[in-house]
Amino acid sequence: MATISLSWSASNGVSSAFSLSPQRRRKFFTGKQPHLTGYAPKIHRLAVSCNHGQDRKHASENVGNSPGKLDRRNVLLGMGGLYGAANLVPSDSPAMATPTSSPDISKCTRGTNLNTRKPLDVDCCPPVSTNIIDYKLPPVEKMRFRPAAQLAGKEYYDKFEKAIALMKALPADDPRSFMQQANVHCAYCNLTYEQAGDPKQKLQIHNCWHFFPWHRWYLYFYERILGKLIGDPTFGLPFWNWDHPDGMVMPGPFANKDSPLYDARRNQAHLPPALLDLAYSAKSPRKQNKIVSNNLTVMYGEMVRNVKKLDDFYGAKYVTGTAPNPGPGSVERGSHIAAHGWTGEATPSGEDMGNFYSTGRDAIFYAHHTNVDRLWTIWRGLRGTKPKDYTEADWLDANYLFYDENAQLVRVTVKDTLDNEKMGYVYQEVDLPWLNNRPTPRVKKSKVAETSGAPAADTVFPVKLDKVVKVLVTRPKKSRSKKDKEREEELLVIEGIEVDTAKFVRFDVFVNDEDDKPDELDKAEFAGSFSQVPHKNSINVKTKIRLGLTELLEDLDVEDDEKLLVSLVPKDGGEETSIGGIKIIYA
Repeated sequence: MATISLSWSASNGVSSAFSLSPQRRRKFFTGKQPHLTGYAPKIHRLAVSCNHGQDRKHASENVGNSPGKLDRRNVLLGMGGLYGAANLVPSDSPAMATPTSSPDISKCTRGTNLNTRKPLDVDCCPPVSTNIIDYKLPPVEKMRFRPAAQLAGKEYYDKFEKAIALMKALPADDPRSFMQQANVHCAYCNLTYEQAGDPKQKLQIHNCWHFFPWHRWYLYFYERILGKLIGDPTFGLPFWNWDHPDGMVMPGPFANKDSPLYDARRNQAHLPPALLDLAYSAKSPRKQNKIVSNNLTVMYGEMVRNVKKLDDFYGAKYVTGTAPNPGPGSVERGSHIAAHGWTGEATPSGEDMGNFYSTGRDAIFYAHHTNVDRLWTIWRGLRGTKPKDYTEADWLDANYLFYDENAQLVRVTVKDTLDNEKMGYVYQEVDLPWLNNRPTPRVKKSKVAETSGAPAADTVFPVKLDKVVKVLVTRPKKSRSKKDKEREEELLVIEGIEVDTAKFVRFDVFVNDEDDKPDELDKAEFAGSFSQVPHKNSINVKTKIRLGLTELLEDLDVEDDEKLLVSLVPKDGGEETSIGGIKIIYA
């Protein structure tokens, strides 16, 4: 029987190991934990091992420190990767003509909106250094501990506030300073650079398979900088536990106006005790009494229902030559975006948290993304002791550069992010109330697809999403067997989603929904959503999302139906959003 191996260690360093069967694994992930008031709770550590495959092994052997051994498939991403790799490749090397060539730092965009061509009032280009070191994960001597923000006590927050204050006091040109660290996110998420190897395309690490690994490295160095500033090698960032009802309120210390964790550019209506809405849109606020149940349904969809395939959790593949925003994964386009928009200033631009260029200027950004990172660890753990990941070198050998805690520019790779314990940190274990929260249908065996009178999808698109759009989508296969379902996931693909990245956008998707109550997401008819927060530097993009249907159709008891009624419900920005088409595929 397959097992998942876990190690346990208490604050005194005593450790033991045990295994959980699949039947007990679910119980472990939902087990109760004591309420903590200090900073030394017991730790449950999820140990995950990964097999990358021989193709990755051979690919990585071609990417050594030698200047002439750059893998042509490798995607050079990151501060130094974009301006430093040119110094690593001899001028007569054939690699100069490959897609791995690094853009010159002089091409860093310093102030022109790509859509409007008007000047921007932001410059997030980083300090320049040509001294780049290939980073090797150091041996883990003491594990860093990342606590749930709502459970961490005064002793912990005293350390955290001191660390942030010291970071803010660093010289402005120190790459470890608060604003320089905020600019790291701005540079890679605001279309600042040309892509390595393809100057016609802009670099964007969001809305693709780089979302999780890039942000993991970002948090890793941010955390190490803070720890060094206070002389605590065990210091870990807190995670804003918004996937749990007890953590859906903004953590108190972040709302204290006298704290260095406070940011005045937040939505003042969303300070405690307001509940974070994981389906947030300013133009369509949810009823307060529906937020918790909606949130748990959203989390179940993002972490369980819609993520049978790697692309659907990680996001679409993104290599040199790919246009920005090929397709976001489930968490990225859902709860992640909602928390950004909900927290940011109540203005169209959404600053600070509500706009990608400025979001790193709010200390709560790092607690927010630490929870996103935690969800990645949990999702991989739920998939077994050896969860499947991409084996392509285009992902595993992609690399980014960051300044470390010593202000040294270092190159890091995706393949080193797949085990958080090897990176030296663990998460406090808390309940996962969404894990068993499979939504129930409002109506089973609905005949609404037959009686709605909605037009066929292929007669409607492309269409502007300035109103609710209902279409009938034909299923290429029906009455699928258990083996069919194990072999292929049935997916609803909404493609050609054309948006301006400067706008906040959200729409929800329902299947065979007779209730027609778009405020209620806690039902099996809710298939998922698409959302984005604004970027300072805007560009028109076409993207897509994929929503899992296999479990949803079982719940609705319509697996024998030939057609489904799909409803697209705009919540914000629909008047400036168009949809190219809808179809069902099997993958």
